[in-house]
Formats: sequence, C-alpha cells, structure tokens
Amino acid sequence: MPLLDVLRRLGPQPTLQDWPGLINAYRRWLPVSKATPVITLREGATPLIPAPVISERIGRGVKVLLKYDGLNPTGSFKDRGMTMAISKAKEAGSEAVICASTGNTSAAAAAYARRGGMRAFVLIPDGYVAQGKLAQALLYGAEVLAVQGNFDRALAIVRDVADRYPVTLVNSLNPYRLQGQKTAAFEVVDALGEAPDWLCIPVGNAGNISAYWMGFNEYKAAGHSKVLPRMMGFQAAGAAPLVLGHTVDNPDTIATAIRIGNPVNKENALKARNESKGDFMAVTDAEIIEAYKLLGSGEGVFCEPASAASVAGLLKRREEVPQGATVVCVLTGNGLKDPSTAIEHNDSHFHTGLDPDTATVARVMGF
Repeated sequence: MPLLDVLRRLGPQPTLQDWPGLINAYRRWLPVSKATPVITLREGATPLIPAPVISERIGRGVKVLLKYDGLNPTGSFKDRGMTMAISKAKEAGSEAVICASTGNTSAAAAAYARRGGMRAFVLIPDGYVAQGKLAQALLYGAEVLAVQGNFDRALAIVRDVADRYPVTLVNSLNPYRLQGQKTAAFEVVDALGEAPDWLCIPVGNAGNISAYWMGFNEYKAAGHSKVLPRMMGFQAAGAAPLVLGHTVDNPDTIATAIRIGNPVNKENALKARNESKGDFMAVTDAEIIEAYKLLGSGEGVFCEPASAASVAGLLKRREEVPQGATVVCVLTGNGLKDPSTAIEHNDSHFHTGLDPDTATVARVMGF
C-alpha cells in the first residue's frame, strides 16, 4: 500500500507526522500480535530520490533512484530491523540486548533498547568504528566494549555471550531483524507501483540484501508487483568474501560499515543472487570514494562511504543495464556517520585565514 494510502487511513488531512512507524504501517506482514509492545522511533517511510546526474551517466533512458535509508531516526537502515528485534525482545521479557557492530548496529541497538527501557551492550572492533557512530552509541546510553580484532571476532563473542547468559542477541542472526528490514522493499514497490528492474545494494554481513529479496517476493506473491528485480550486491574489494568465494580473514576498506570478512547471512544472500539472476561484484575504495563524491556534489545526497558502493557498482556495470530500465540504489547510512571521510575526500575549495572584510571575500569569490 502506498505511503499516502497508509496516511489516509489514519484520518483527515494526514501529514508525515501521522506515519506510525513501520511495524504499525506494515503490521499484517510482520510477526507481531496485539501482545507485542511496539518500540518505535517512527522509522521507515524513507524517500526514493531521483538521481538525474547518475541516470545521465548510465544513459539509454535508464532511470536511477536512491533509496535513502540514511534518513531513519539513527541515520541508517538498521533501525528497520531494530524496531522489530527490540520489540520482540521486550515481548519476551528480556532486560538486556547485545550486538557486535562496525557502528550502525550499535547506534540503532542502543537507541531502541533505551527507548524500550532495556540495557544495551555493544562490542566494537577497537579503533575501527567511525566517530559519528561511536558518539551515537555512547550518547544513547550503551555500554560499549572495544575488543581487539575485527568485527567477525566481536560477533563470535556476542553469540557466545547470548548463548550463555540472559541477554538477547540483536545482530542480523536474529530473525526479527530481517523481518523489519524487508519493509524497505515494500516501500520501494509502493513508491514505484512495481518492483525495479535492478536493485543495487552494498553488502557487508549480507542481511539487507537477504531482507530485500524476502520483501520483494512476499509483495509479488500477494499481487503487489508483477516482476522481481535483479539483485546486484556490491562489496568493497578489500572485504569481498561473497565475490571471492571464501572468508577474508583481515578485511580492509575505507567503507567501515561493510568491513566484514565472514557474512553471517551468506547463504540467504547467495539464494537472492541465484534466484534473481543477479550478481556480486567488488568495487575498489577509489571507486567508492568517486561515487561518494558524485552523490554529494552531483545529487546533493550525503551518504556514508559504504552506501556509495551501490552507486560505484552500478557505474561499473552500467553497460549491462537494459535500455529504459528502472534502477534503485540503496543508500544504507547517512554521511554524518563518518564526517572525517568527507573532510579528507572532497573536491571543494576551503579558503582559510582570510582578512575579515568585504573586499577580500568578494575577491576570493571572483568578483
């Protein structure tokens, strides 16, 4: 059901303020009941933004749109899964949750857990989390534990902790996470009136590509769309286990959100690729940064570096896009998550030390 139809059901002269959050908006599609306490920050309903500059680069009448999930409450798509995971944990009587994170999961887990009156423990790879994301987790009230090693090691620890102690794991191994995340596919179809021809998406732990595929299939089975998209997953070259076909022991990329060498949703992601006749491909850090800058200076959209992998991948595969196709690139996180990358990688002019007078300012402006 399109967003406006959802709003119309809520009463006369609806506004976006009436958006109830994705659990209540898509309740009949989700494993919730009247007994489920809905923990929400009004996540979902993120925009599908036309990308004319990127469309022109692809050419041949291709229409590119950006699903900008960086406008969720904590700035990433993780809020979609976390509203479900935390709501179900609260329903089960849990008093604490735990996750491993490269940043976005920790922010979402902390925000929703505290919203629900629960403790949040997050394990992060020491020194490998963008400052914006770490700041969020701390301010939301999480108990942050920085461990030596990479994300995969942190995930192994939290899985063991959740098995041994009364704390709920809210990484994407938690099935409710993918249930919440599948609603992004619903929103894409609701906005377009049909599934896109291609869906381009960054792949780290591979939960999001799996969730989108679930959502597209459920909507098609219910008659809301007639086709399914080709699922195109893009990994950073230094952290590309699905492209290489084996675990990467020491993943390395500027795109910290997808710096993962052993994705836990690997089998679901492979299923999505195979069933959709899609593909996985690696993009270099240089290609990610070029797409990142293009999104900002060309489209006016500021995403985090990992998000730009979807656009970098599309540009790399542009010759394969069918003429007149509709392509949706998923932007998973907000650029403010990692401001240091923006400061280090841009083509803008930053004039410093100027005399404080009109003549100097006008001269620098070229007048």
